[in-house]
Parts: sequence; structure tokens; C-alpha cells
Amino acid sequence: MGSVQIVATILAAAITAVAVGLAVRAVMKMVAVIRLGQPAPERFTDKGARTKTMLVETAGHTRMLKWSVVGAAHWFVMVGFIVLSLLVLEAYFEVVTPGGGLPIIGHWTIFALATELIGILGLVGIVVLMAIRLRNRPNRPGNRSRFTGSTMWQGYFVEWVVLLVLIFGFVIRGFKVATDHFEYPVWATPLSHAVGAALPAWTAGVSVAALIKIVISMTWLIVISLNVTMGVAWHRFLAFPNIFFKREPAKPAGSGLGALRPMMSEGKPLDFEEADPESDQFGVAQVEQFSWKGLLDFSTCTECGRCQSQCPAWNTGKPLSPKLLVLSLRDHAYAKAPYLLAGGGKDLTGEEKATAAQLAHLDVLALAEADRPLIGTAEEGGVIDPDVLWSCTTCGACVEQCPVDIEHVDHIVDMRRYQVLIESSFPSEAGVMLRNLENKGNPWGAPQNTREDWTKGLDFEVPRVGEVDDFEYLFWVGCAGAFEDRAKKTTRAVATLLNEAGVKFAILGEGETCSGDPARRIGNEFVFRMLAQQNVETLNEAFEGREKAKRKIVATCPHCFNTLGNEYGQLGGEFEVVHHSQLLAHLVSTGKLTPVQPVDGGVTYHDPCYLGRHNRVFAAPREVLGDAIQGELTEMPRNSERSFCCGAGGARMWMEEKIGKRINVDRVEEAMATGAKTVAVGCPFCSTMLNDGVNGKGAGEQVEVIDVASVLLRSVKPEAAPGERKTAPVAG
Repeated sequence: MGSVQIVATILAAAITAVAVGLAVRAVMKMVAVIRLGQPAPERFTDKGARTKTMLVETAGHTRMLKWSVVGAAHWFVMVGFIVLSLLVLEAYFEVVTPGGGLPIIGHWTIFALATELIGILGLVGIVVLMAIRLRNRPNRPGNRSRFTGSTMWQGYFVEWVVLLVLIFGFVIRGFKVATDHFEYPVWATPLSHAVGAALPAWTAGVSVAALIKIVISMTWLIVISLNVTMGVAWHRFLAFPNIFFKREPAKPAGSGLGALRPMMSEGKPLDFEEADPESDQFGVAQVEQFSWKGLLDFSTCTECGRCQSQCPAWNTGKPLSPKLLVLSLRDHAYAKAPYLLAGGGKDLTGEEKATAAQLAHLDVLALAEADRPLIGTAEEGGVIDPDVLWSCTTCGACVEQCPVDIEHVDHIVDMRRYQVLIESSFPSEAGVMLRNLENKGNPWGAPQNTREDWTKGLDFEVPRVGEVDDFEYLFWVGCAGAFEDRAKKTTRAVATLLNEAGVKFAILGEGETCSGDPARRIGNEFVFRMLAQQNVETLNEAFEGREKAKRKIVATCPHCFNTLGNEYGQLGGEFEVVHHSQLLAHLVSTGKLTPVQPVDGGVTYHDPCYLGRHNRVFAAPREVLGDAIQGELTEMPRNSERSFCCGAGGARMWMEEKIGKRINVDRVEEAMATGAKTVAVGCPFCSTMLNDGVNGKGAGEQVEVIDVASVLLRSVKPEAAPGERKTAPVAG
């Protein structure tokens, strides 16, 4: 061992010792912070399914590859990081001697070939990612970037480290080639031989290059260890457990879609009959009241901005960015952590739990962070501004796009729950809706005895549950379908088509009340439970004696469809729920409904968030429309899982949109740009919002917004829907 090798070995050992020591301390700190969260025992079930899902999502990059170029580039970089970590280990042998290498596998030609290919593809991948980040930098003139709000220096730092480590891997091999210390053939390591041909035969070059590679790698480890909130680096370790512990590992898409988590206290669903706000947690008022999985979510965020790029609120000038919300919660959690770890914190009555002695040694910044309200304006020092919290439509685009399975919607609704149930703090216009739900059983406050008015004028009798026992489907009409004029047309169309197809169905009539969706999404879990339990009792009575497979419900509203099918099970209501587009598609495919007259003028389809993204129903509505128009749909650029929200979800239907551009107008402009004369929808909320948008654009005479059922009815029975071409403007 020469002097160069001795010095290089000492330096490599020293910086490695420092880096490893700091990394251990950082990991211990992160674990301590995450453990501050509330229990979540349900995250430890189905370990087999969780392991399989984690491996599929990480190794297969199933979520990343939804953005093909970025996903492919990231896959090569990820594989490069994992596999080429062996070459970082090998560098410690190469520091000591130019001919050093990994024991056993380091002499295999197949190992050399694999690492050569991975290194080359990793170089290509990281250059592509660097170019994408530069092209989308937030300070680029006229650019609304998904990286806005991300800590850009951290992204650049990580990418340059990856690039330099890959480069110096080939430099080391090049010096080995130049000094005849390289045992692999040219066909297996072509780039290494090419680099070697350009380098001098400097024997110490191998050790020096290996030392530089180690220094770069350990500098990276030191920097991220000193920045535990550096998600762009830490996600490569935290993504694995975050995906493993996702809420529903068997779901094909984001596990935070569909049903909401029930209100939890101490890791158990809250029992409202026994609950006490002084001893039970109602929503989230402090960052430590999130579950430990929530704190892991915040720590794992990569700051990639995919969620932000798809968020309807962010894209229309609202203050909400799912990414920035998560980053704010992350930074607050880690800044508050010293106070919490010292024993600090408020109990549910607001009293300080720590003694003065416990808090005496704390930094003043940690104490100041502890005093910040979780929800509050800038003047109040709030972590999350109320306008951010109430801008969310719960459309799920953020959850759908997140490559590491962060459950944004659950966290937002948990914070809403505390604001509504304990603070009684929410947009004032939503108060009318909540009072109507409590007093009238529907958000419009319409008399219950008018729920069946939509049946008037039909040329057939609509049977009621209780009057007939022999029905295959219970037709859940929903509040919009019973009371809102446009939605009633959809209800009548569906009933007409079911009758035409000979389907035996029945309605609850006045026995039906609101599903509770708007109450739950705004955060009023109490009103949701009241309505849902009443409905579950009614439905269980209607289906008494039937097994689940024969407890069939068809719903025209995706919000009802989602609530009945995904959330009533939490309250003892197990039903087979289908959306009317699914049933109609089945009836057409089996020949029970036959389209006879093509609907012309061009048709585009708007995917409702709670039908498409939340419940993966994409094909059925398109099949119905394809049969009705006997041709191809004109798709909007944002469709299927990337469909853009209408703006009505998350109880936003009953809240005035005062900030930025109206979401429904943005969507209508996209629909109108297709040139289609008909915008088909599968949701009464979407129908209202898009109709308002069309009328607001003064295009009511040129573009029509109607439900897929009405489109099909015009094709199956052209005479059954006369005079429905024009729709009257509705105040929004």
C-alpha cells in the first residue's frame, strides 16, 4: 500500500464514520417524531398483501410510470441507486489497492455487465430528470410549475450527487483499464474501456477516484442527516414503509380514495354514543393528533409536485396545494418535536401536560412552534390557512398521482372535523346546508313529501319498497335526483330505461334520506352518522333475509354510490352498489336495451371524480355513450384518472367560490375546446356545475350538458325525451 492509498484509506474511513454516526442520529430522530403520532393498529393487517403491493409499486414503478418519461427515467435512477450501492462498497476496496474489488461477485463478468448497463441507463435517467427539473423550474418566466414551493437546492443537490457518483464509477473503472487492473472484457464493459482509453496510466488514479466517489456519497449522507425534512432524499428509504402501511394495500390505485377513514381516537373508531370531547379526540387539532402513519406520510413527501400539478384548486388560483399543505405539516411537526419529546403537549381540554422543569431547557423556537394553531390565518400564526383547508374538493387527484401513497384527503378531512365539530368554524354558507340535512334530511331543505314528485307524468308505475317484495334492484334516487330539476330528468330517464329493459326495481320514496356525503366531507361526522345509521336501518329492513349478493342498489349520484358502497359497511350496511351507467352498459350489452338512433353533433364525457378516480368506473359510461352515438367519443385532454374536477365535491357544492378562477369554468372551457355539442356527465353535481359554467360562458344554445342516461334514452326511445335539448340557467 503506497502513501496515496494510506491517506485515501484514512480519509475514507474518517468521513464514513462521521456520515454513519450522523445518519444513525437522524434516523433515531425521525423514528421518534413519527412515533409521536396516534396509534393505527389497522396498518399491520394483511402483511402478505402489503408486501406484495410494496414490491409491485416500487420494483414495477406502477404509479411513477403513469408519467411515462419521468417514470422510466426514475426507475433507472432508482435501480442504479440500489444496485450501484455495491459499487460504492467496492470503492472502499479500491481505495486500499488499485486491483481491489468486491469479494466473490466482484469477479463475475455478469456482475460487470449488469452494473455497466445499469450505470449507463442511470446516467441517461438522471440527465433526463435534471433536464425536466430545469425546464419546470418555478422561476422560469411564464411557468406555473409543479415544483413551485419545493426546496429546489435539495433537488439539484441530490441529482448532482447521483450524476457524479455514476460518473466516478466509470472513472474508477477507466483507471483500472488504463493500468491493466481491469479483468472484464470489452463486450461486457464497453463504456469503461472507452473511458480507460482516454485516461493516463496513473496507478494512484484508482484510489483517488474511489476516494472522491466515497467523499461524494458520504457528503450526501451527511447533508441529508443534517436535514431530516429533506424528503427529496429521504423518500428513497421512507417510500418502502409508507407504501407498505398504506390504508388499503389491495386497492389498484391510491389507498386514500373511495371511503374516508372513520373518526379515530386512540387508534379506535370513535363511538359517538359514548364519546366525550374532553377524553376522546374529535378530528385533528394538533399535529401530534395525526396517526403515526400521517407523520410518516409527511416525512415521505418527495416534493415532486405531481399532486399539485393535478389539483383543481391550485390550477385555478386557490391557495391550496396538496404538496405545500403536506410540507407545512411536516416542517411544523419536526419544529415542534423537541417540545413534544420533552413531554410537552396539550391535553384535550387545552391544558399543558408538561411541567415547567421539563420545558425549561427548550429552545425558544420550539416553544414558539408549539403555540402555533394548526388552522389559522397568517396573522394568527396558523400552520394551515383556513382558505387552504376549505378549498379542497376531495376530488382525490392528489392521492391518485402521489408516487409514495400519501393520503392527503384523509388528513384534510380530519382537520375539517375538528374545525366543524369542536370549533364550529367553517364557511358560513355551508351552515344552511348542514341545518337542512339535520332538519329536512336533504341539503336543499325541500319537503320530504316531495321526494317522489319526479315520478309524476311517467307512463308506468314506479314501485315502492314495501308495496312489492319482488325487485332485483333498489333504485337509490338521491337528494339531487329527487329535488333538483335537471337531476330529476336523469332520474326519469334511468327509470324509463329500466322499465323498458324489464328490470324489476323499487324505490324507497319518502323513506330515503341524504346519504350523508356532504356532511362527512365537510367534516361533520355527527350529522353523517345520524343520516347514515337511519339509512342503514331502512336498507337492512328493505333487504331483510337477502344475502349481500342480492342486496343490490343502483344509484345515479356517484357521491351516494361511493357512500353506500364504501362507507356504510363501517356502520353495518353491506350492499352491492352499482352506478346507473354500469347497469345500463350491462343492459345494452345483453340486448335488453337497443340503441336505434345515433346521437349526433359530437359527444365528450366528463369523468365525475367520485365515479372515476375514487371508484375506477371509467369504461361503463363510455360504453353507454359509444352505443348511443354509434361512434367514438371526443375525449378531453384531462380524462379518466386525470379528469379535472367540476368543483362540487367535498361539500364545495354549497360553498361560494370566491378565490381565483371558478373550477367549473376551467373544465367547461376544456370541454368546449373539443368542439363537441354534447357534454355527457354521470353525476348530478357535475351536471349542475358544468351547466352553470356553460351558461356563464353564454354558450347554452351551442353546448348541452346532460347525463349519460339521457343520451342513451334519446337513442333507445327518441320519442321519450322531447323538448329536453335546452336547459334553463341555474344560479350557482
